Amino acid sequence: MRSFFFIALCFLAACTSSSPHDICLAYGTHADRQIQMLFGLSRPDGTPVTEKEWQDFLAEVVTPLFPNGFSVINASGQWQDRMSHRVTHEDSRLLWIATPENRDLGHRVAIIRDAYKARFQQQSVGLLIQAGCEAF
Repeated sequence: MRSFFFIALCFLAACTSSSPHDICLAYGTHADRQIQMLFGLSRPDGTPVTEKEWQDFLAEVVTPLFPNGFSVINASGQWQDRMSHRVTHEDSRLLWIATPENRDLGHRVAIIRDAYKARFQQQSVGLLIQAGCEAF
């Protein structure tokens, strides 16, 4: 009998939980995707990606794909080389994009990551994606 009440309680709790869309509406916002990409600023030979090169990358690659805007945060990163397993510290940039979900979003993100890896000889570009709410 006790397990029946526990199951019933769990079922009722699930029925009353708010969807992400409902949460956004409660705050007068819209559902979106929060995309964060992490870019290291050191090439394999140790030369840095310059501020001009970074700004050119934003202007030529990122802005055309996300013209409504984004934020860039200066950061200090740490990563482990896949081949040597050596831990490296380097300056980095965090690109933060809040955008509505749509069918080509994954493709646009892939273009940015692939372009950066090719242009600056990077092993990877970190990617974090979360559901969120936005209002501007």
